[in-house]
Amino acid sequence: MSKFVILDTLLKENQGFLKTSDAVQAGISRAYFGEYVRTRGLERVAHGLYMSPDAWEDGMYVIQVRYPEAVFSHETAMYLLNLADREPLRYSVTLKSGSNTAGLTKQNVKVYKIREPLFQEGILQMDSPAGHLLRVYNPERTLCDLFRSRRNIEIQDLQTAIKEYLRSKEKNIPLLMRYAKAFSVEKTVRQYLEVLL
Repeated sequence: MSKFVILDTLLKENQGFLKTSDAVQAGISRAYFGEYVRTRGLERVAHGLYMSPDAWEDGMYVIQVRYPEAVFSHETAMYLLNLADREPLRYSVTLKSGSNTAGLTKQNVKVYKIREPLFQEGILQMDSPAGHLLRVYNPERTLCDLFRSRRNIEIQDLQTAIKEYLRSKEKNIPLLMRYAKAFSVEKTVRQYLEVLL
């Protein structure tokens, strides 16, 4: 298989996006990869990430590639988990305390920080609307994040998320309560559940 065919396959498998690291891992030299990018007219959308002219833009995926430690959270997680009735105006991510957020805030991304043990709770992988793999918090963790940040969240968005979650066949109330306790929002979550259940 020729190097061009290998790169074409990688580009197709990743819905029109290609990472330099994936090409190098496939045994393609950086010089040859650069020639491929020019020949195919790929656009550089982030450091080490290129997009085909006919690919759908995927801002979430670009953020994930540039900041692999970031986890989509809050309003963005609500949207990805089908707990919201509209796409967020700004993407929201969570990083470990002490992480540098300057690049993300320059891109108008809402950044939340949390200490290490709680950062890892509830991470799952799912596809963006354009079909690229993202790190996202699960529904139970997302609800707890929304309750913790409720002063910065529109109340109707929070209510929509809770109602959609409670309608879901996959809801896990014991897990929700375990997270609520860990995130110090147990009393508030319990009050909402008592009203809605």
